[in-house]
Amino acid sequence: MRYFFEISYRGTSFYGWQRQKGQISVQETIEVELQKLFQSELIEIVGCGRTDTGVHAKQYFFHLDLNQEIDTNYIQFKLNRMLPASISIQHVFIVNEELHARFSATNRTYRYFIHQVKNPFLAGVSTYFPQKLNVSKMESACNYLMGKQDFTSFAKLHTDVKTHICTINKAEWFNENDQLVFEISADRFLRNMVRSVVGTLLDVGTGKLEAEDLKKIIESKNRGAASKSVSADGLFLWKIEYPLE
Repeated sequence: MRYFFEISYRGTSFYGWQRQKGQISVQETIEVELQKLFQSELIEIVGCGRTDTGVHAKQYFFHLDLNQEIDTNYIQFKLNRMLPASISIQHVFIVNEELHARFSATNRTYRYFIHQVKNPFLAGVSTYFPQKLNVSKMESACNYLMGKQDFTSFAKLHTDVKTHICTINKAEWFNENDQLVFEISADRFLRNMVRSVVGTLLDVGTGKLEAEDLKKIIESKNRGAASKSVSADGLFLWKIEYPLE
């Protein structure tokens, strides 16, 4: 039986989602508690994707295969009691065994939060950027991100991916609760992609680049052509969509 777990986590104290030797990850933290809960060392979970060090998730899914039926409400309650405050189990439900947390996802949405007035209560979950921004130019630059393209210029170098092709179906800026928010949706994302895109768009907003430069940067397929990546603090994996009907 395959169970899906919908969770949220604050990534500040984790070296990303994926289990890695010598570092604390979200995956390992959850697996350790599940092993205790089910009294088994064979518990392995499969996440919907990687998030890098310090990146947060408002919505994240992983699946767990079990040879027994479980009380999902009880498991949710017990696991929330066992996990640290930085991880919350929102929902546990059984799914068709063909549904895969990573490969069945049809769309992913990230949000990046920026505050331009210093606010100590946003530290760690939003990036302080006091420079004046031309948001209109940043919005115009987003048009060049749309559609199916090769996003090598925004990808982390030397990663083990077969293709740098992604299809972006939404990229926009808006204001919410005294913050500037960038929202981007695509079928898939490359490592470090959102943070390097945001860094480049901020350079458009400050006048270091023109909106039209985005087209040249993408066509160059050169990471050095894009701007520096912004901090992980303001980045949230916001929504994952599946064909759950």
